[in-house]
Amino acid sequence: MNYQETTAYLFSQLPMFEKQGATGFKEGLANTLALDEHFGHPHRNYVTIHVAGTNGKGSVAHSIAAVLQACGYRVGLYTSPHLKDFRERIKINGRPVSEEYVTDFVHNERNFFEPLHPSFFEITTAMAFKYFSDMNVDIAVIEVGLGGRLDCTNIITPTLSVITNISMDHTQFLGDTMAKIAAEKAGIIKKGVPVVIGETTDETRPVFEETAKRMGAPVIWAEENPGVLGYEFLDNGRILYNTLCMGKVESTLGGAYQVHNFNTVLKSLRALVAQGYISDCMDTKHKTNCAVEQKMALRNVCELTGLQGRWQKVKESPLTICDTGHNSGAWDYLGKQIAQVKCRTRRIVYGAVADKDVDSILNLMPSDAVYYFTKPDSHRALSEKTLQQMASEKGLLGNSYPSAKEAYEQALLDAANNDFIFVGGSFYVVSDFLKTCF
Repeated sequence: MNYQETTAYLFSQLPMFEKQGATGFKEGLANTLALDEHFGHPHRNYVTIHVAGTNGKGSVAHSIAAVLQACGYRVGLYTSPHLKDFRERIKINGRPVSEEYVTDFVHNERNFFEPLHPSFFEITTAMAFKYFSDMNVDIAVIEVGLGGRLDCTNIITPTLSVITNISMDHTQFLGDTMAKIAAEKAGIIKKGVPVVIGETTDETRPVFEETAKRMGAPVIWAEENPGVLGYEFLDNGRILYNTLCMGKVESTLGGAYQVHNFNTVLKSLRALVAQGYISDCMDTKHKTNCAVEQKMALRNVCELTGLQGRWQKVKESPLTICDTGHNSGAWDYLGKQIAQVKCRTRRIVYGAVADKDVDSILNLMPSDAVYYFTKPDSHRALSEKTLQQMASEKGLLGNSYPSAKEAYEQALLDAANNDFIFVGGSFYVVSDFLKTCF
């Protein structure tokens, strides 16, 4: 098989939650442990950092990886889902895994893994862990796929755990209360391993406190003595932070929700300083001034790691932004930020998957925008007609289109140069948009 045939096999032959929903989700670690033993426990050959949370874990993981990379380490980064190409999930110093490695892995290992009937994510995780070992990374930043306790990334024992926040998402798997979801996310807390908690509520903090106490894990509460002292949104779409430990830092990640993520990143970096991985002075091991390099890395996260889809500007005129925020926790910030953009007319291309709390999200969306309702290319997709009807009942008006491409092209035809177009609602809508329009 060539690369295209190999990825088609992975997408079509292995149960895939992202496309299929519940039928593509495999609970438990039996397959993961079997794969890990088969490959000789590759994740034990390098240091790891584990990142979980409802929102922001991708941004936080990429930011931490960018800083470590800038400070001289060979850094693996495992995230999901991808937006344009499968290889985005597995990177070293911002460079995706090669097509040849993906193809050879599947060709060489099919006879072992097919009898296990693994999920897509189980195989992808095994591939990532082996690749990082084969390529001799120093450290790997591993993003949890879903939840934490039973996620197949949770076989690692990291040097640092990070949990960004908790909101209501994937309730059919993780539980129907914030406390239950927090308990699943807290499952990544390991014995004696420091954990950074980005945000808490009255309902989630006791869960983290109890788990950390039971595991003897030191807790760093990012909300206490925050590293971010103040911030301002810049005309170039970035955010300028005033920080406790680095002074003024400009960040390439411009979404309003990134303020909380940035504070979590700063606290995570301080934890890594305490462990000796990075420093604020001359790092004799890697011959680099980490104070300068950290600021440079945080300014250029997207360039260093290839991060996409986070308040990403894809067109200047009319200003067009896409964002992968896909639940009410994200839209609590996105709705407000979209409403604050100075423009003649706001035009929103929006699609969703059926297992999200779309009703709550619609309550957070600007009422003065023109809407272009669509659906992602996924079996989980909510029909664009159903979405249009749900939105109209809340006073959000617009037409429906069968694909993100058609919806965006109509928005572009309707728009003046001083209009604003936003594309989002789902990772998969943004993926379809980037693949077919840019």
